Amino acid sequence: MSNWLENAVARADAQAERGSDWLAPKREASLKLLREAKVPTRKTEAWRYTPVRVLDQVNVSDSVTATVKAESIAGLESLDLVFVNGEFDVAQSHSELPAGVSIVRIKNADAAAQIWALNAFSNVKPTRHLFGLVNDVLAADGVLIDVAAGFEVAQPIRIVNLFTKGAEAHTRVLVRLGEGAKAAVVEQFSGNDASFNTGFAEFDVAAEAELEHYRFAMQIDEAISVGGSHFNLGEKSKLNSTLIGFGSNLSRVDIDVTHGGSHAFAKLNVIYLLDGKELFDLHSTIEHAMPHGTTEENVRGIVADRSRVVFNGRIHIHRDAQKTLAELNNRNLLMSDKAEINTKPELEIYADDVKCAHGATVAELDKQALYYMQSRGLTRSQAQVMLNFGFINELVEQMPNEALAEWLRPQLRERFARMEVK
Repeated sequence: MSNWLENAVARADAQAERGSDWLAPKREASLKLLREAKVPTRKTEAWRYTPVRVLDQVNVSDSVTATVKAESIAGLESLDLVFVNGEFDVAQSHSELPAGVSIVRIKNADAAAQIWALNAFSNVKPTRHLFGLVNDVLAADGVLIDVAAGFEVAQPIRIVNLFTKGAEAHTRVLVRLGEGAKAAVVEQFSGNDASFNTGFAEFDVAAEAELEHYRFAMQIDEAISVGGSHFNLGEKSKLNSTLIGFGSNLSRVDIDVTHGGSHAFAKLNVIYLLDGKELFDLHSTIEHAMPHGTTEENVRGIVADRSRVVFNGRIHIHRDAQKTLAELNNRNLLMSDKAEINTKPELEIYADDVKCAHGATVAELDKQALYYMQSRGLTRSQAQVMLNFGFINELVEQMPNEALAEWLRPQLRERFARMEVK
């Protein structure tokens, strides 16, 4: 066991001895698994290309306090929930909520919310996620979001996580959409200084409910971020999820989607952009447990300099999941002969009446196209930005929220301007 993980277990033990909170039964179950867990090594398939020893080299503390302001997004009228170094910031967060929406801090949950959360906590997120167990036992703050059946939340719910130098933070989000409800949830992570965070969110989407979801894992430089978004889809429910990932000292996101009801629909679009010596690791698992489910997963990435990307996408079709339609497509653009892409799309099928496909490609930037654009008066940098943006723009255009797409575009262009063909 690494020094950091040993310390995390010791802190969890000390926390339990000082006095348990209402989540104690869940924390104790996860702590038991964590005590028996082994630190991932090169022989651990899910962490084969992502070494975690960097955690033992970073100096962080869970008692770092700071004042930092969340940026607003032009044109986006959202219900903001802001965490600074893992602590809920009441002053920056919305207190007035529309009818049909309940948002409660885990620390302030009443009896009814506690009963729901105890039943839901870690039920959607699989226990195989080591840092998910860490989050289970160490998450000191978080929110419970409940959208009543039949209600449509007009404003996106934006969960902003801000981190400053030396901070260690663990936050947890539980979201429940009642039958026929509609909502949009944005998970946003910011802060590029040396820090470590785990941020896990669980979504229970009831029958005929619709969830529009975004996760902006855009920390770079020395930040270490490990987290995940996990979904359970009820009958005829719909999920439209967009993930934007930048690389950093270590960045890992796990996505799990379970089709728990028939005729559920899931659309996942992912864009990752890496430069320098950055690392980004995405593992996605789609469980088709019921018939007539549909999954569309499109993953596109651009990798430059000496950066490394890991993508493992698995679609599992259970025996009873007849009439499933599932497709996974991973396309990568390699801008340097020193960059590294490890991609592994998987299909595991036990039903015999399904339509499934998967594939992965790795290509270089078209040098002829680059030369042509330069011959028409563009600089090399401008030509690269245009070609790179063209590669991922289709997925940006598919974002349902135009204000978020407009906010994202200049950040992508700025990112492209730093990424050179080598």
